Amino acid sequence: MADRTHSKDVFDVIEKAHFVPLIVLSDAEDAVPMAQALVEGGLPIAEVTFRTSAAAEVMRQMSYHVPECLVGAGTVHNVTKAKEAVDAGARFIITPGMNPAVVDWCLSHDVPVIPGTVTPSDLEVALDFGLDVCKFFPAEAYGGVTTLKALAGPYAGIRFLPTGGINKTNARSYLDLPNVIAVGGSFLTPSALVKAKDWDGIIKTCKETAKIVKEL
Repeated sequence: MADRTHSKDVFDVIEKAHFVPLIVLSDAEDAVPMAQALVEGGLPIAEVTFRTSAAAEVMRQMSYHVPECLVGAGTVHNVTKAKEAVDAGARFIITPGMNPAVVDWCLSHDVPVIPGTVTPSDLEVALDFGLDVCKFFPAEAYGGVTTLKALAGPYAGIRFLPTGGINKTNARSYLDLPNVIAVGGSFLTPSALVKAKDWDGIIKTCKETAKIVKEL
């Protein structure tokens, strides 16, 4: 099993930020201004999803030009994409579901990984790998806060990154749970603002969202 020091550093940054912005960019030229906006907005993390052909280049541009932004890859379905992401500068991997091959590769290469889980069976696989941070997706569709409270008993050693259906209105209810490390979603980077290249709007959205945790 890989050394977890590197993973702990990444998870510490995520926990401190409380939010993981989901990034979907079709144009790599938007990578740097997006990363800069996240940093200025107080949420220096980017989960760049493999939902566009520009994803790897977006990661590369963000990692190289805005090193203060913690760049990771999302929607990673296989080992090939995991390798591509890491080669492009991604410092962590997030999968939508429990993919043992991807998890095994990441741990073998000391790459922090947060696999998607939604059932006890998924979590049993995570425990077998020695993981203690998992994605909970799609959160709202699978019971949201109620389900996470129920999982806290038998899986007390696992903390979750819920995504899917989370927004500024319900984020606080998730963050109040002791087994939630942070929440993620595209609500931090609204598609309308991205399409308009309204980076000041992204900064404002991040700052407004960050205020939620000041009351925690």
